Amino acid sequence: MHVAAVRVRQNDAVDYQQILAEAAAAARATAGQGRVADYIPALAKAPADAFGMALATADGELYGVGDWEQRFSIQSVSKLFTLVLAIAHGGDELWRGVGREPSGNPFNSLIQLETEHGIPRNPFINAGAIVVTDRLLRLTGDAAGAVLDFLRTESGNPSLDIDPEVAASEAEHGHRNAALAHFIASHGNLLGDVDTVLAHYYRHCAIEAGCGDLALAGRFLARHGVRADGSRLLHRSQAKRVNAIMLTCGTYDAAGEFAYRVGIPGKSGVGGGILAVLPERATLCAWGPRLDAAGNSVAAMAALDYFTTATGLSIF
Repeated sequence: MHVAAVRVRQNDAVDYQQILAEAAAAARATAGQGRVADYIPALAKAPADAFGMALATADGELYGVGDWEQRFSIQSVSKLFTLVLAIAHGGDELWRGVGREPSGNPFNSLIQLETEHGIPRNPFINAGAIVVTDRLLRLTGDAAGAVLDFLRTESGNPSLDIDPEVAASEAEHGHRNAALAHFIASHGNLLGDVDTVLAHYYRHCAIEAGCGDLALAGRFLARHGVRADGSRLLHRSQAKRVNAIMLTCGTYDAAGEFAYRVGIPGKSGVGGGILAVLPERATLCAWGPRLDAAGNSVAAMAALDYFTTATGLSIF
């Protein structure tokens, strides 16, 4: 599909609602491509051909199209929030236990842990997110609760919650995650009890939210670390670095393809959501349950690709 790009300058007005409508059409053109995640049985119930997209501007305006208010399991999108909260509470100490490099392997791979002595390659693969959850649990006493409280506050939606069926399904079928956690612990890189850490990991992955909720909750990354109430969550340099890790590691082993097509930082989840950041302008969240081979939403990728191509808004 050819898209006529119109370069938008920093202060130009953009008809976001119109662009979102066009992006939704691009997403729906992918109908039938990909498959819904079924390795967690509770996720297989998602409506395969649903699609929603929302944009929250840096100053708080919200736009949406399609099923943008429908809640879905945010899954690995939650790893972005565990990361920023761990940094906010504990600073750079976190980086002693997890790296910042792309993995080049599937998100649940065990291979690199063996050769890299229990230090996960980055905080967005499963092994890395388990370490980050462990550190956040040590810092706050309730890692999953800290993520949920943050999402409720920043989205302005106190009804957001954890889906207990999804959390239980993940725990029941989480043998590989348990293997990752035990291997990390065997190298002394897990501070807490393995089962407790995994319970918090499954619970924050099982949070349900809509595209609008996530776009609002991620807005601090478009505001250089400043929360909705004007308080600072991250230093400007920390926000810059989180955005950089999202760009290089946020879409599993397809981060290069995402950077090539979309050109802005993004974090995906196997529930079908992708949260993306336009620094100083806006955050976007697109959702479609059908996934490609790397575990990223086919429809959301197409929509975000259309948005940045049509507007010329990217970091490049």
